[in-house]
Amino acid sequence: MTPPAINMNSTTPTAAETNKPGLARIRVGLGDVTKNNLNQLMRLNKVLFPIDYKPSFYNEILEVGEFAKIIYFNDICVGAVCCRKTNVEGSRTLQDLYIATLGILAPYRQYGLGSKLLKHVLENAELPPSSGPKIARVYLHVQTNNEQALKFYKKHGFEKKERCENYYPQFDESDAYLLEKVLIREN
Repeated sequence: MTPPAINMNSTTPTAAETNKPGLARIRVGLGDVTKNNLNQLMRLNKVLFPIDYKPSFYNEILEVGEFAKIIYFNDICVGAVCCRKTNVEGSRTLQDLYIATLGILAPYRQYGLGSKLLKHVLENAELPPSSGPKIARVYLHVQTNNEQALKFYKKHGFEKKERCENYYPQFDESDAYLLEKVLIREN
């Protein structure tokens, strides 16, 4: 079996890293999600999110290509993004992209790794598809009390679309905001 592709495409410290004493050069890379590392993604998501994702979720993730990535920090798996495509009602030429999960382990936050994952997703969403529909918008849900996530997505051009009451019924703070970034506007 072939190992997952890892693109160690960044060896320059980020601004956050240059202020930390004694920090050697780091390597950050994005890896494909494959059957070989799916268990690693499952364990990572168990730590990052208070939701148990079903096997069908992970089966879908294996089919989205560039829209599911694991991020490595000096060869250590520290985060991931998982998206799924949804059909735009009434359109054969457009799809939406839903960010189901995007998370970084707490000790590795503030290194720009979440931004790297999100930028990868957005750049690929904006590429013309080799076949099939184009991505019209990227969207996700965030708990209304998650100020850090709301600030993060706003910084990347996402806007609050609506408040979804009781979206997360299993939590004390059950309301969520639907955030979106429109890539293609239909007339």
